[in-house]
Amino acid sequence: MATAIVLSPIGLDVLYSAFFSGEQLSRNIWGSIAWTGIAILAMIVLLEWAIRTLILKRSARNTTTA
Repeated sequence: MATAIVLSPIGLDVLYSAFFSGEQLSRNIWGSIAWTGIAILAMIVLLEWAIRTLILKRSARNTTTA
């Protein structure tokens, strides 16, 4: 999902404005917005990974062999 957000036309426009724009003011404004978005997406990915790992460990612990 994070990849889809970044590669969408709006995401690409934000990344271009934040890092590749020729105007310093635009880079300053969009840079902080982009880094905040990147941090939020990274936290979502880490949280999802932690939850999936927890679920897999619990399901492996609860399985019994007959």
